[in-house]
Amino acid sequence: MLEEFKQDMMQHYEMTDLGLLHHFLGMGVEQTDKHIFIHQKKYALKILEKFGMRDCKSVAIPLVVNEKLCREDGSEAADESEFRQIVGSLLYLTATRPDVMFASSLLARFMHNPSKKHMGTAKRVLRYIQGTLDFGIEFAKGKTATLIGYCDSDWAGSEDDMRSTSGYAFTLGSGMFSWASIKQNTVALSTAEAEYMSAVEATSQAKWLRFVLEDFGEEQIEGTPILCDNTSAIAMARNPVHHQKTRHISRKFHFIREAIQAKEIELVYCKTEDQIADILTKALPKDQFVRLRSLLGVKSAKRLEGSVEI
Repeated sequence: MLEEFKQDMMQHYEMTDLGLLHHFLGMGVEQTDKHIFIHQKKYALKILEKFGMRDCKSVAIPLVVNEKLCREDGSEAADESEFRQIVGSLLYLTATRPDVMFASSLLARFMHNPSKKHMGTAKRVLRYIQGTLDFGIEFAKGKTATLIGYCDSDWAGSEDDMRSTSGYAFTLGSGMFSWASIKQNTVALSTAEAEYMSAVEATSQAKWLRFVLEDFGEEQIEGTPILCDNTSAIAMARNPVHHQKTRHISRKFHFIREAIQAKEIELVYCKTEDQIADILTKALPKDQFVRLRSLLGVKSAKRLEGSVEI
């Protein structure tokens, strides 16, 4: 079918067949019989060279566990232009690197008047990139196209306003293809509330992804499972009756109940240790970070079956 389409196009337009896709919008694409591997090694190298970090010592994780960032930390002001360039570059790198999504979105909160502590954290993320240059996302071929989501939240993680961070990730059976780390726009009064708001963010994305997949001929007949590790948040979403614990929550967050009743999504409980979206909400210890990074589908090109040189 693809060959017929290509021949038909060549009859109407002047075209050159360049074979399998290798580069797209700054991303490298490696294809084998068993997988497709997408990475941004060249761009990562360019970032390191631009900011004088090409020969820096690498670190195993992008953020220091339990270290909090805030607007006023007592340290001197940093070069705002350089800081913005670093953070902007890191955000573009998240197109194939969800493992730096939380760190990048966290740093983006301090674009105005960054401090030297903020700059030090940004350069630590670059040091993490130095040690993971050939990392990207693997998509294994032959998997069923069933949409599955994960959602999670920290609680009051922001030192400045006590707001929480939502994280979600979606897969079609192999490797995550849609993810986000978003600071919530209101203060949550409990962990359950924060997780509930995170589930709403994930539901909104799931509904849109279902529309897109339907256009691609991959209509999701069953409700999309979204895995959540908080039983209280799941109970809030399933209960259509306003009660004391939820009556103060903005009405917009309750549209998740409508999606559940319409069987568009289904909130499913998962253990905290299996919650992949946890990596999108907070800094994690090395062992936990590395394990969840692998579950995201992020890995070194050297670890691929029939490894490739990039």
